[in-house]
Amino acid sequence: MRGKLYGVGVGPGDPELLTLKALRLVREADVIVVPGQEAKESVAYKIVKGAYPSLDEKRILAIHMPMTKDKEMLEKHHDQGAQILCEELDQGRQVVFLTLGDPTVYSTYLYLHQRIGKMGYDTEIVSGITSFCAVAARLNTGLVEKAEPLHVIPASYQIEDALKLPGTKVLMKAGKKMKAVKEQMTALGEDGMMIENCGMPNEKIYKSVEEIPDTAGYYSLIIVKDRKGE
Repeated sequence: MRGKLYGVGVGPGDPELLTLKALRLVREADVIVVPGQEAKESVAYKIVKGAYPSLDEKRILAIHMPMTKDKEMLEKHHDQGAQILCEELDQGRQVVFLTLGDPTVYSTYLYLHQRIGKMGYDTEIVSGITSFCAVAARLNTGLVEKAEPLHVIPASYQIEDALKLPGTKVLMKAGKKMKAVKEQMTALGEDGMMIENCGMPNEKIYKSVEEIPDTAGYYSLIIVKDRKGE
């Protein structure tokens, strides 16, 4: 009998934000899988380790998911990752793949999830706290009120038109393009707050676009509130 694959969201960084369901599934799993080349270097691993010190007693595998836009390279690694998962599932093992935030929001896990599902394996997505909700809470502010829309935007792509949208804009994955993102925000008269590494020991908070550095880590998220109502 084949095992089942769970894509489990572990939240943005604070181990205390791991859900009870996620913790239960980790405890029950035969195999824990994390994205990366070295399992214990994975941020997802470190988050769960903080909530479940016995994690190392589990069988732990790492699947390399490179940060690239090269389609051929991505296809290659996704296929290889799916093969690793299939080998475990074919042994009847329950497999938990740990992913940051929520698996349904810009998660590389989804590419494996789709492949495994198409092969006829049993799969389940388990929600985690999203990074933008955690960032808003950490900033002690709301995201949207009344009829305001919320836009979640991958900032590593062109964002000028997106910044003109009404409501609150969440800019994710700005990373190496932070300087360009800041310039576009300033040109449009927009301000925003950013947290880098929300909930992690090296967390940094920036209360305005002027404070945001030109370079920031991958786990940086900006919230731009609509000024039209001011």
